[in-house]
Amino acid sequence: MSRIHPTAIIDPGANLHESVRVGPYSIIESDVVIGPDCRIESSTRIYSGTHLGQGNRVCHGAMLGCEPQDLSFDPSASRPLIIGDRNHFKEGTNISRGVKTESGTLIGNDNYFMGSFHAGHDCIIGNHNVLGHGSVLAGHVTIGDHVFISGIAAIHQFTYIGDRVMIAGCAKIVKDIPPYSIGDGNPARVSGLNSIGLRRAGFSAQTRRLIKQAYRTIFQSGENIGQALESMKLQSQAPEVDNIIHFFERSQRGVTAHR
Repeated sequence: MSRIHPTAIIDPGANLHESVRVGPYSIIESDVVIGPDCRIESSTRIYSGTHLGQGNRVCHGAMLGCEPQDLSFDPSASRPLIIGDRNHFKEGTNISRGVKTESGTLIGNDNYFMGSFHAGHDCIIGNHNVLGHGSVLAGHVTIGDHVFISGIAAIHQFTYIGDRVMIAGCAKIVKDIPPYSIGDGNPARVSGLNSIGLRRAGFSAQTRRLIKQAYRTIFQSGENIGQALESMKLQSQAPEVDNIIHFFERSQRGVTAHR
């Protein structure tokens, strides 16, 4: 039995591995590359310049690599959407191609995109993230690893979300959210550590204590951020603390304040 449904439209310029399955009424444009064991379900559209690794699932009505929702968009400046392995795109997911950075839009491995999720152009999404139903990333957003974004959260352009962050439902994120924390509110504040997530991930009590102490130094010591980071460098005892320091040092938009 053919793995390609007869109603699917696949441009001759697309490159699909022989194991790829394509459902009814899906459209795959030229210059698309789809790796082994991918499952493209019904009524999806995969636009030119999109590359998928292996083991991805694209559910009904999803659109990958579409034009950015940017009034200044120039088709001649299009950049690709590059997707890693074992990602799951639920119904109605919409992810834009790149347009303003050489690398384009980048998605790592093992991410789960719930229904009606949208990511704008030139976003970078890491690995093992869960992105909730109806949540929205504006252009140039960077998401770390093991992040959980709850439903209907909205994240401002050029914002950076650190590793193992939990974003609460309906949150409005306008500044960077540092690693291992919870972002909540409108506009969002850091409401505490993502303690449950850290415990579930197997972080030891000692590591969790060091993370908590690092944030006390940053937010409660009375020092400015630069002084607090220098103090932490002298006392750092864990790679997680180094990750926090690096996050604050590279932040361009500014880090969300503690509630």
